[in-house]
Amino acid sequence: MNYLLGIDLGTSSLKTIVLSQDGHILSSDALDYQYDSPIQGYAEQDPFVWWEACTITIINAVRKAGIDSADIRGIGFSGQMHGVVTLDRDFQVIRPAILHCDARSGEQVEQVNNMFSLTDQQRLFRNPLYPGFMLTSLLWMRENEPENFERIAHVCSPKDYIRYLLTGVFSSEYSDASATLLFDIEKNCWSDEIISRVRLPRSIFPDCTEPTAIVGKVTEQAAELTGLKPGTLVAAGGGDLTMMSVGSGMVRNGDAIINIGTSGQVSFQIDRPVINPALNTNMFSAYQPGRWVLYGATMSAGLCLKWWRGVTGDPSYEVIHEAVSSVGPGSGGVLFYPYLNGERCPHLMSDISSSFIGVNASTGLAEMTRAVMEGVVFNLRQCAAICEELGFSADTYLAAGGAARSEDWVRIMADIFNKPIKRITGEEQACLGAAFTAGVGAGWWNSLPEAADAVVRYQDRIITPDPRNAAIYEEYYQLYRDIFPQYSENLRKLTNLGRRG
Repeated sequence: MNYLLGIDLGTSSLKTIVLSQDGHILSSDALDYQYDSPIQGYAEQDPFVWWEACTITIINAVRKAGIDSADIRGIGFSGQMHGVVTLDRDFQVIRPAILHCDARSGEQVEQVNNMFSLTDQQRLFRNPLYPGFMLTSLLWMRENEPENFERIAHVCSPKDYIRYLLTGVFSSEYSDASATLLFDIEKNCWSDEIISRVRLPRSIFPDCTEPTAIVGKVTEQAAELTGLKPGTLVAAGGGDLTMMSVGSGMVRNGDAIINIGTSGQVSFQIDRPVINPALNTNMFSAYQPGRWVLYGATMSAGLCLKWWRGVTGDPSYEVIHEAVSSVGPGSGGVLFYPYLNGERCPHLMSDISSSFIGVNASTGLAEMTRAVMEGVVFNLRQCAAICEELGFSADTYLAAGGAARSEDWVRIMADIFNKPIKRITGEEQACLGAAFTAGVGAGWWNSLPEAADAVVRYQDRIITPDPRNAAIYEEYYQLYRDIFPQYSENLRKLTNLGRRG
């Protein structure tokens, strides 16, 4: 039998799966890591941490599957989006990668805002200007690290770098490149107009392909480190949001996902590009030309619960379940705003922080824990509302990410959105989507939708909203929307005071 590898490079871990030709995940392996924050608001990672995790998880996943690596027919990638890896003329890393959740380039955002009219931003970017995107991070480097900037000969997204180390071929693909603020999303090519106006050298940007394109083969050197067979085909893969959608079978117009991972998104598959006048949603190229993904992105989703667990002594998820189950909808009148790393949607504010509202003498740990989970979902419902205003809605959502494994969180989703929620059978959707790109590239399937139809299955049980809970949550949701604008400006001032130390 033949096999595929799917590799997902995340913000907090790298995962590798082995997929058999009959559509079964035979094994998986993961390695956790943390990003560095040398200054408050900074988020960096050493790309060699990713490569080490990649080599280790490939070895372990193949060993666990009990297969011969010579039977692996293709490898595909999924990766965290927006970040930038900078390389010199010898393809050596110049500095730690600046990640999507990095907030250092606020001044550069304002500079670009002043360089492009609102009309031009809507026409050219189709996305909000925000710190942590490749464009603004490069401009920050030019102003603050001029010696490093002058050494730049190549730039790429995170997953493209580890694919380069595996193949020796330097390239990118549409879905990740479209998330840089330097790409023409309709034409699927780098935007010469944007690049020239911000005075970046066009030569540093790699060639782009479709996600399913075979862009290289495993080199002899990489084979020695990973145990793979030299010459194994490697597909371009895609950004994690696109690969998660593909691996979830959400590939048709109107398909919608609520994803709660480290960050969170409500996303819709769309067949036409749109302009959001408010520029508080994202739209990127999807898995093939003529397909896009529209989404509202919250910067901190699962990260909020991870942070809260750390604050409260790292209780187990069983303890969290017991606590959350003991509290009714609304958490006894406590609201939580999940802005640990600033926010992109529904509020385009990089300099905002989280807060609890409504804490009183009766509030306990259980109420605050449930409020954290509810706050993330309230925020994602606001993201969905913005997409609905642009003409896209869904009758049913798919729950994805780590939260899809939590019965409590999926129930909260159903009740707050007042929509049925379905779940995929199995896990690691981003890895699965990455493996599908390799399978199409290797000729197993003719297209990614064909691959998804052949492999992806959904749980029989759909979580439907409880009418009583939904009615309660509707009142809380309206308060959640109404309260924040009344104190957001002072909260921004407080955040900036804190950043100054």
